Amino acid sequence: MPLKYEEIAESLRRDIAAGQYPLGSALPSGRDLCERWSVSRATVNKALELLKADALVTSRQGSRYVVVALPMGRPAGSRGSGTARADGALPFTRLGVPDMLVPPLDVAEALGVEPEVTALRRGRLMHLPDGTPQSYVVAWFPAWIVDAAPKLAGAAAIPEGTTRYVRRCTGLVSVLGRDLEHVRLAAQVEADVLGLQLPAAVHVTLHSARDDQGRALVVEEGVTPDSVWQRSSEYPMGESS
Repeated sequence: MPLKYEEIAESLRRDIAAGQYPLGSALPSGRDLCERWSVSRATVNKALELLKADALVTSRQGSRYVVVALPMGRPAGSRGSGTARADGALPFTRLGVPDMLVPPLDVAEALGVEPEVTALRRGRLMHLPDGTPQSYVVAWFPAWIVDAAPKLAGAAAIPEGTTRYVRRCTGLVSVLGRDLEHVRLAAQVEADVLGLQLPAAVHVTLHSARDDQGRALVVEEGVTPDSVWQRSSEYPMGESS
């Protein structure tokens, strides 16, 4: 059974997803939420911080929490346990309208579908803080997930994020992530989206998220220009390292 602050956060997520609090609008004040839920301010603050960790809202000292006016999300990959949606979050622009297509062979294999079987494609362009392109990400969802979570196929934004929306619709949780990384030359469509001049090298991350039965809930392909991609790691070392 969820704790009270988790229940409050989930209720607010549903309200945001339903459009009750549009992008850029303020959530009810802490006092109003305390009265509505008959809880302490500390409990309300924990609920709001959950939404902030999900990159759903932002706050400033002395002001109310506001639904983010610009969608925020993460590039493909690096979704380890204990990370939140706000970890490494960047602004993004949705590209086109979701459509059902036959995915590339490597994506089909990661999805666990036969060649020529269609899946839902959703594209987004991640931006660096200065507005320049960071990566072109295409998310692929199997048809059975789309049937259970129909908003994935719509053009409207999903403020709570696709991961949480799928979880809410299906009850399924991603328990295993797998990232395959390689370098190749950019395709023409990738160069057009990222503003690259061909030939151009790109770093590719193929990310899959699987449930406890090993089924792929989503596969994302993130394409990052070689001039932008970097990895920084920090880890303990001993005498035998």
